Amino acid sequence: MTATMTTPPSSMESGRPPKVLIVDDEHLIRWSLRQRLEDEGYEIVEAAHGDEALEAFRKGCDIVLLDWLLPDINGQEVLRQMRALHPSTPVIMLTAHSSVEHAVDVMKEGAFHYAGKPFDLDEVVETVQLALKNGPPQPVLSRVERPRADDPIIGESPAIAEVKELITRIASSPSATVLINGESGTGKGLAAREIHRASDRSSGPMFAASCSALPALLLESELFGHEPGAFADASAEKAGLLEQADGGTLFLDDIGEMEPSVQGKLLEFLEKKTFRRMGGNTERKADTRVIAATSTDLRGLVEAQRFREDLYYRLAVLTVRLPPLRERKGDVRLLVRYFVDQFNQEFGRNVQGVSEEALRRLENHAWRGNVRELRNCIERAVLLCDDSRLTADAFDLNENVSEGDGQYDLPMDGVDMQELERRLLIQALERANGNRTRAGQLLGMNRDQVRYRIEKFNLEELDPKQRQEPR
Repeated sequence: MTATMTTPPSSMESGRPPKVLIVDDEHLIRWSLRQRLEDEGYEIVEAAHGDEALEAFRKGCDIVLLDWLLPDINGQEVLRQMRALHPSTPVIMLTAHSSVEHAVDVMKEGAFHYAGKPFDLDEVVETVQLALKNGPPQPVLSRVERPRADDPIIGESPAIAEVKELITRIASSPSATVLINGESGTGKGLAAREIHRASDRSSGPMFAASCSALPALLLESELFGHEPGAFADASAEKAGLLEQADGGTLFLDDIGEMEPSVQGKLLEFLEKKTFRRMGGNTERKADTRVIAATSTDLRGLVEAQRFREDLYYRLAVLTVRLPPLRERKGDVRLLVRYFVDQFNQEFGRNVQGVSEEALRRLENHAWRGNVRELRNCIERAVLLCDDSRLTADAFDLNENVSEGDGQYDLPMDGVDMQELERRLLIQALERANGNRTRAGQLLGMNRDQVRYRIEKFNLEELDPKQRQEPR
């Protein structure tokens, strides 16, 4: 039988938001992707099965997020049929098989890219944006052969050399818990991966979860798993990340945002190495090292009774502080050269270097978003570069931002920190026109931390989508 080529209507052509088809049989995954992508302005269509996905695909969409394992039709076959129907629609595979070999197979089948489970929502959004910008999928195996997760810690400054030495010592320690402190964008996830790779657990799996990305109920299910009927839509049992990471490592980012109900259950696991799935009575064991990370002051949260003191001391057996970029400016040139080489390879560019004037400006910039902000700045410059060298004009640096040492003078009569935080958040959201990712960059926070504070201060009305009047 010969497939008939069809051309689904594109929402981008009609001026409407791009339509994303999310295909996954797990309700929690569809929910988290929907929440994030809708916040970015996309229109969302969901499907839990292969047949349902193909039916929705025929009606038209601009991009597909497709699970590899589906209950009726294998994701590989769904991908093949989608490619036959409309090969110009990018498909991003969601797969728990994160090996290079499997990723190459996915790309050969015509997928634009793949995201290993559990995935980073920020990276999924970036990949969706890149796929829509680039048009028809053209597999680039360098993205698979050199994944971002394998980046080394770049730097030779005394501050970063101390971190590298400490990571080596911690990796060989038998301690099951590590706490990483650092501002947003300093590379806490990278440090966690380095600890895992240098440890005797490196042959085991490593998973990651953001404690600010999901409500307490869903986060508990993600970490500890659930039995059938534990809550709505839980029709089958599910092993949590602690169970899946047995013999390896679980990285918990934004640990300070974890709800108290989940904190207690995590503490019990750290002390006993046992846990129960949601809705279950069976004691389960897992030999999993937990690496937690935070950009907030956990001790301050303990004093404010927002974080359990016993859990804090249990996590902080071994601690690593990642220095902000302003404390290691001698590493800026090394980082710039590394990122230029990386994006040359990833995007097929041939940028030969960076001018001395540009390097001086990059060294003197404040970099409140730290290495992540620098990385994004280099990525943009390489993508838009028309010359063989990057000059100072290639970098979109906000010259109105103070390039001092980041120190502030406390008024003589003190400040109300809650009110100061609220006002700064309002200013950032207004300056970013409600874009939470951009507001987070202005505040040195990630998007999930901004979302948490919007809810905390009841500032939902600052979201342009919430302010629109019904027609």
